[in-house]
Amino acid sequence: MKKIKNLFVAFIAVITMLTACTSGGDSQSSDKLSIDYEKYTLENGLDVVLHQDESDPIVAVSIIIHAGSSREKPGRTGFAHFFEHMLFQRSENVPDGGFFKNINEWGGTFNGGTWTDGTIYYEVVPKDALEKVLWMESDRMGYFINAVSLASLEGEKPVVQNEKRQNYDNRPYGHTRAVVAKALYPEGHPYSWLTIGELEDLQNATLEDVKEFYDEWYGPNNATLVIAGDIDKAGVKELVKKYFGEIPSRGTDTPMDPQPVMLEETKVIYHEDNFAQLPELRMTYPTVEQYHPDQWALDALGQILSDGKRAPLYKAIVEEAKVAPNVNSYNSSSEIAGTFTISVRANAGTDLDSVRAVINQTLADFDKEGFDVKDLERIKAGLETNFYNGISSVLGKAFQLASYNEFAGDPGFIEKDIENIKAVTQDDVMQVFRKYILNKNHIVTNFVPKGSTDLAMEGAIAADIKEEAINEYGQSEVIEEEGDFTIVKTGSSFDRSVEPDFGEKPLVTPPTIWTSQTENGIDVYGVEANELPLVNFSMRIMGGHYLDDMNKVGVANLMTDIMMEGTANKTPEELEDAIGQLGANLNMFTSDEYIQVSGNCLSRNFEATMELVQEILLEPRWDEKEFERIVNQTQQSIKQRETNPNAIAAVVMDKKLYGEDHILGHPSIGYQDHVKSITMDDLKAFYENYFAPNVTNYHVAGNVSQERALKALGRLQTEWAQKEIAMPSYEVPPVPNEPEVYFVDVPNAKQSVIRMSRLTVPSNDPTYNEIMVANDRLGDGSSGRLFQILREEKQFTYGAYSFPGRGVMTPSTFGAFSSVKSSTTKDALDTFKEVIGNYGSTYTDEDLEKTKTAMIKENARNFETLGNLLSILQNISTYDLPKDYINQEQQAVTNASIESIQATANEYFDLSNYIFVIVGDKATQYEKLRVDGAGDPVLVDRYGNEEGVM
Repeated sequence: MKKIKNLFVAFIAVITMLTACTSGGDSQSSDKLSIDYEKYTLENGLDVVLHQDESDPIVAVSIIIHAGSSREKPGRTGFAHFFEHMLFQRSENVPDGGFFKNINEWGGTFNGGTWTDGTIYYEVVPKDALEKVLWMESDRMGYFINAVSLASLEGEKPVVQNEKRQNYDNRPYGHTRAVVAKALYPEGHPYSWLTIGELEDLQNATLEDVKEFYDEWYGPNNATLVIAGDIDKAGVKELVKKYFGEIPSRGTDTPMDPQPVMLEETKVIYHEDNFAQLPELRMTYPTVEQYHPDQWALDALGQILSDGKRAPLYKAIVEEAKVAPNVNSYNSSSEIAGTFTISVRANAGTDLDSVRAVINQTLADFDKEGFDVKDLERIKAGLETNFYNGISSVLGKAFQLASYNEFAGDPGFIEKDIENIKAVTQDDVMQVFRKYILNKNHIVTNFVPKGSTDLAMEGAIAADIKEEAINEYGQSEVIEEEGDFTIVKTGSSFDRSVEPDFGEKPLVTPPTIWTSQTENGIDVYGVEANELPLVNFSMRIMGGHYLDDMNKVGVANLMTDIMMEGTANKTPEELEDAIGQLGANLNMFTSDEYIQVSGNCLSRNFEATMELVQEILLEPRWDEKEFERIVNQTQQSIKQRETNPNAIAAVVMDKKLYGEDHILGHPSIGYQDHVKSITMDDLKAFYENYFAPNVTNYHVAGNVSQERALKALGRLQTEWAQKEIAMPSYEVPPVPNEPEVYFVDVPNAKQSVIRMSRLTVPSNDPTYNEIMVANDRLGDGSSGRLFQILREEKQFTYGAYSFPGRGVMTPSTFGAFSSVKSSTTKDALDTFKEVIGNYGSTYTDEDLEKTKTAMIKENARNFETLGNLLSILQNISTYDLPKDYINQEQQAVTNASIESIQATANEYFDLSNYIFVIVGDKATQYEKLRVDGAGDPVLVDRYGNEEGVM
């Protein structure tokens, strides 16, 4: 599924962060770090956890099946993940594509994910759709297997293969984890293969494999169901009993025993990466399984070694040896084994023997010198903030309860988890360092650019990686053998083929937005929300990249980086410590049309956090040492971007959309030669010329009143002087009269990135809302035609979407995109043209009704989290929208008609006015491509330049 595993891995990372922090001494507050819940178990063994949260009229349903890739057999790798895909197709009583279509149409969101130890499915919907979700989830748990046909099995294989190409084969360093797993674990170990599996194994999967996996692992006795949100517990219990209670227990539900590994020798491996521009060294040590007594100290060790200005690896690698712009180290403990990783993506041309020498010397010094207890305290300081961030949504609560119940046996294990990390001492950290890391055997991987094997460590052996040929694994030829397929339904105590009705319509109450303006011109927007003791805030200083000098592109980007590196009164290390001791999160970045300072903190630390923001904005340090590092880091990022197909497509599209003479036709990060020429004086001049309160919008959402929020601006109201700032005027190129098609060659690319886009109307123009409504059934999610046809029907891709984007100083954009299997590039492009080109004429009354239902019901989710609320405030201020713009969007939905949708589609979805960018393998794909009216695609380089391209 799209973004599936990444989502759950990100959740697990949040939980890991939670367990690696404490409250900074406020033990009374820490004692309250828990989620109230009720747990019970059905007779068939299904664990059910309920959490009642009436703050918003939405519900999250999450099911974890205790079956991931570690439950697979050698030769059938990737099957748990493939099986997860299969369960989104249909079941005995839910029609084909029901999950993809229904949830979006009910105003909800959904997904699933598989990792080494489990599989998760989830939905977030308005509460009136809860029974519908339980109907569908129970049907695939207990009434799925008879609906699996040979056609559905073979039809899903190309989708999973496309996911592997997109997330592993067609990106820099994508094979790293596979190389490490194969070298670290002995043959047959459940962690010796990746969750995604091998394409050959997927190709060989059979119906018998599906049935065996389902019977063995998908019993209710091997799962946890969590329902969180605005629920009536008594009513929900009855629904759970009705839909899940009669599903029989089956298969295995015994957790696997730990299987940690030990290495007899250190193994050094290299790989020439088709997409890498920078050499990367990774050192992976075997450690311990999840919840082993040493896990918490290893978690702390990872952060102590590399996180922060005082961290020994950071100092040695970045500041002293200057062989890389950053370094990472972390522990990762899973159900049956764990690893500790040190990773360095070095500067271009750096010999990796020298990087390893620096790491080894640093580890030896760390053994002798240890670390300051202040570093351990800093690591613990963020517990409360991160805990509340993790449960700020009903889905976050559901994830946490489900994970702890299934893997620790207790939904409330978070409290013990926190206590364990709070108990970690200096001695504990040094003990696990010496036990698992110092002078211990490990796996060393060297990923180097094509033709740069001289950068790999001496004596390294080549990795055994099987790379798919571009035309390998085509569409299945056996589907037609099946003939007619009839589902034989499993008996039930009620008619499961009848979809439940919606429940009582939820009452959505928009938040109260307050506004103000300071005397020096800062526009302030706020929402008070007191469910959690958190505050999210941001400041947007309008201009950003738009104010860059065309001859020195990248100044704004560098300036925001340097401004987070200390203040006039604090060294970079001291500023970092000050933020960390508050358990706060602060960052600053440059976008095309504004610079943003973002923050997140506990309500009680809001004033102290804002004092640091004042210091950052009013008293920049301009640290020369950090400037040198940031320039180097930026140059390395630019170099790496040049081999990332998605990044290439975005850069070329901007160049062609806005033109060479428009600043937005150039990437905000800049170019190598520009960045190299930028001086500290350039950054200071940008700050002096363009930082002013009268072009600044301040947004705050959370447990803070209007009075507190305004007072916390402090010196930003009194010491920040207004300036007259004139935004430059750029001529926007006209929309093309015929298609413009550009092709960028990335040799041996396993996928082609396809993008198409055009400029439309200003973001505050009512037509923007009409375009958004018209796009709902075209490309806004898995129920859209692009997804349904390019992925589900034709299996060209892992996903295909279209969307309107907002602009401030420029018109908005509308575009569509996908990454498709290389050999299907022309067919996929033709399909895009057909689906979008025929959209207006084929739009139906049913489409309109589903759009209205979905977009109106989505309103229940618009105001759930502080992030949602902050986003609303930012949209209002940045794009000059009314405070009730969401209501106006809803009104546009209500007023839409078949005629208005067709008119909008005819005007703005006419591909004769679009720019197309294709990034792929020229040798096999270029000659096949033609677009009516434009002739051959124009070959351009990775920055959109036509000169010199052969």
